[in-house]
Amino acid sequence: MKGFLTLFIFVAISIPVKAQTADTTMTFEEYNPTSTLVVPGDKITRAKFPFIDVHSHHWRMATQDLEKLASEMDDLNMKVIVNLSGRNGDQLKDITDNIKKSGLNRFIVFANIDFSGIDEEGWTEKAVKQLEEDYNNGARGVKIFKNLGLTALDSEEKRVHTDDPRIDPVWAKAGELGIPVLIHTGEPAVFWEPIDEKNERWLEMKNFPNRHRGDTSRFPSWEVVMSEQWNVFRKHPNTNFINAHLGWMANDLARLGRHLDEFPNVYTEIAAVIAELGRQPRFAKEFFIKYQDRLLFGKDTYRPEEYYTYFRVLESDDEYFDYFRKRHAFWKMYGLNLPDNVLQKVYYKNALKIIPGINKNLFPSN
Repeated sequence: MKGFLTLFIFVAISIPVKAQTADTTMTFEEYNPTSTLVVPGDKITRAKFPFIDVHSHHWRMATQDLEKLASEMDDLNMKVIVNLSGRNGDQLKDITDNIKKSGLNRFIVFANIDFSGIDEEGWTEKAVKQLEEDYNNGARGVKIFKNLGLTALDSEEKRVHTDDPRIDPVWAKAGELGIPVLIHTGEPAVFWEPIDEKNERWLEMKNFPNRHRGDTSRFPSWEVVMSEQWNVFRKHPNTNFINAHLGWMANDLARLGRHLDEFPNVYTEIAAVIAELGRQPRFAKEFFIKYQDRLLFGKDTYRPEEYYTYFRVLESDDEYFDYFRKRHAFWKMYGLNLPDNVLQKVYYKNALKIIPGINKNLFPSN
């Protein structure tokens, strides 16, 4: 019996005890580590120079409390905001009437073009007349949404091309009136790519499947969609265009540079693409210096606290700081530390050149 117990104890001691380990499985969305990196720098809550946001959306501006909005703008050092969601006709006039009533000369409104019924007789003449009316009611630019060239259809369910000749008189009229056309065409090129482990915007398309454009039976390629926009720029050299979102070429600034070289009537702005600039600070800085006369400040969605990241990317030399929306950028930001003269052009001087109706007295005279 004693020998049996000795054998039992020996066997029991010899059997390895399986270590208990934590289950570390998690989703990509859940993984959000706190950086241990300690480097100089802090958030910037107020722009170094007064600025104009040329890309904002305020759908209720006809009834909005503009004094409250102006107060929020003051905190950011924003002097003027451009509301691209002006619509047209009576809706636009209601907006400009509310601006006049407020007595605040801080808001610019862009008209929108209605492409429904484009194949009906007289559509072109009606659209041109509407734009003239909107201009007389205070519109100081035109905003084209991304439906044109992508999802806008005619009565036969055919896609309306951005360079459709029926729209040409509208572009020409904008040039005649001396107002710019801010045009959003297409989406980031990766929206056409498979939604897989190699796609940088996988999380965004997981959250918003309708943003994916990979169905070739419904959507033309990115190159086709964008080339139609470029044809418009080519056909209308007397009209100033603002190519929204850096023309979706913020991930390829060399190509964007060639684009700006080809089209001297085209400007561009940084709304919703600051995350692309913040991961390539040295090359982006060189780009901004080279094309300093063609770049404008824009934000898109109006959330005051998100401007802080824009300021920090443009103004600071900080390293490795967070972007504010993971589905747009799971990587970290780095500051471009732009020279003051370049910052001033991006923040307000370039917008003053091409957008009429802005109160220049709000900005330094130098």
